[in-house]
Amino acid sequence: MYYVYVLRSIPFGNLYKGFCTNLESRLAEHNAGKTKSTKHYVPWEIVYYESFDSKDEAISRERYFKSAAGRRYLKSSFRFRFPARTTGHYSSFEVE
Repeated sequence: MYYVYVLRSIPFGNLYKGFCTNLESRLAEHNAGKTKSTKHYVPWEIVYYESFDSKDEAISRERYFKSAAGRRYLKSSFRFRFPARTTGHYSSFEVE
């Protein structure tokens, strides 16, 4: 089983999209600072994921989420709310 996931940095509100075969261990790696692109924004939480039978399907979906259309989809479909960035940190995040 392959998973495509969306993480949110708890203190900063940044989103990260990726794919893996084990969600729990991948989240632990992100939170342990083992991923270069996410280590400065720990801790992370999973806010969304999808499962796929094939690696190709998962990679395709991950690429979509990283595209402009995919970001619009996530923002509109899950009502991610990003307050104005005034202090360099996001103060809230909601998934309805």
